[in-house]
Amino acid sequence: MLIFYTFKMKKTIAAFDFDGTIIKDDSLWGFLKFTVKIHKLILGLFLLSPILILYKLKLFSNWKAKQMLFSFFFKGMSLKEFNENCLNFESIITKSINADALNKILVHKEKEDEVLIVSASIENWIIPWAERHNLNIVIATKIDINHEDCLTGKFLTANCYGKEKVRRLIELYPQRNDYVLYAYGDSRGDKELLEFADYSFYQKFN
Repeated sequence: MLIFYTFKMKKTIAAFDFDGTIIKDDSLWGFLKFTVKIHKLILGLFLLSPILILYKLKLFSNWKAKQMLFSFFFKGMSLKEFNENCLNFESIITKSINADALNKILVHKEKEDEVLIVSASIENWIIPWAERHNLNIVIATKIDINHEDCLTGKFLTANCYGKEKVRRLIELYPQRNDYVLYAYGDSRGDKELLEFADYSFYQKFN
């Protein structure tokens, strides 16, 4: 008697950090320089300098410093204007692309792997670039909008950093045994995601 076994092939998921991995620079700082007038940028950085110094000294949390910075410059802006800025910012992102990372993304896509971005940055300015490259899944920090479709300056989700990257990934893909996970990152904020992956690449792509 012959017995046939059917083996279900696991799908492969490739999760890429954005800042410092897909792009060479910090997208928040790049977005600020791109959208905020120089005099307001200088004023804001001066007023927030005590917080930024405490953050650099690791005496102030990452997400609080980031939200205070974001709130100072964008609170009250209409979502329409913000998204238009994000769309236009794609040209800046394109100039900062890490060619090795883009090549690795293309290799995964050629293998029909599921490629996604997992980033602490704001999803609104990642999505235009991601969609242009047929990357339809972006796990990133979401912003809060009020009833007038204006930014409140707060984050709707936790800052997608560290453990939050893993939590958000599991939320989207809860059946961990059903997929093989590749993770690419470059900083402390990627540590937990890299440890969670089957194959991890820290500041390298092979």
